[in-house]
Amino acid sequence: MDLSTNYMGLKLASPIIAGSSGFTSSVEKVKALADNGAGAVVLKSIFEEEIHYEYADFIKEFKEIPGAPPFFEHNGQLSPIEYYDYLIREENLKKYISLIQGCKAAVGIPVIASINCFFHSVEWLAYARQIERAGADALELNMFFPPTDFEHSAAEKEALYFTIVEKVTETVKIPVALKISPYFTNLGPMIKRLSNSGVKALVLFNRFFSPDFDIDKLEVKPSFVFSTPAELSMPLRWIAIMANKVDCHLAGSTGVHDATAVIKLLLAGADAVQTASGLYQNGPAHIKTLRDGLEGWMAGKRFRNLADFKGKLSQAHSADPAVFERAQFMRYFGGKKNVTL
Repeated sequence: MDLSTNYMGLKLASPIIAGSSGFTSSVEKVKALADNGAGAVVLKSIFEEEIHYEYADFIKEFKEIPGAPPFFEHNGQLSPIEYYDYLIREENLKKYISLIQGCKAAVGIPVIASINCFFHSVEWLAYARQIERAGADALELNMFFPPTDFEHSAAEKEALYFTIVEKVTETVKIPVALKISPYFTNLGPMIKRLSNSGVKALVLFNRFFSPDFDIDKLEVKPSFVFSTPAELSMPLRWIAIMANKVDCHLAGSTGVHDATAVIKLLLAGADAVQTASGLYQNGPAHIKTLRDGLEGWMAGKRFRNLADFKGKLSQAHSADPAVFERAQFMRYFGGKKNVTL
């Protein structure tokens, strides 16, 4: 049974990728994923906002120190705060480079680095350069700009995606993937445009923290930390719609909890499938469970390789392409009585 696939020009022995998570944060954990049959790993993201907030916390503490020196450059010299900011970034980068190098030495599968872009700092170009030099096989940009920014229009925010992608792809030679959210004013055309931006893959979709309320303690608390199988519907639909309309590879992400989800995304046209919440809930052996389930299904259908069925249920190959459109919701429920939702 041949499970191999081409993803961003990388040869993967399996389409199942361990997504960025705590399970890809150390050499030992990455080795366990590789031993269980992962086709590739996306290392735990290096977060721009983590550095930003760490720096902000230090500034707050520093301001409370009696006689603390000024926070700006004086006579061409860096202030203590600026120097500390530099040290924080350097230390985080050194740790990440060490992780990349350790993983590359320990496993034989592609190691994909990940940058979580939030505040769109230009320093990420330097990070991308260092990541490439460390030996990463590819780079995944997990990009999202907060919707609470009311000072910039949707068009301005969307333009930033292309600006950053252009600068990063000009900076590094390794393939670059872009992980995006579904929250665009015109999602289909945006995916199409991004596929022409120079990225080698689009990952649909990233997932965000959602708050909930504790009505007894009157506090805000985390909600839905892990994805649920029901969340598969969003990437499944859009990969099926866009599979034959993009000029790059597609990877499915969010809601991948069993082999059935993997199979569905491949049938939709995905070149690879990422899982993260499933790892948190089931451990590294979950990769083997997904792989075994995929192989068993292929054997039952007498498919010898992924090409035999990949994209078979995409919109382009559907006998009823309109099934992917919103009007189908009304068609399905319009003729039913006493439906409980």
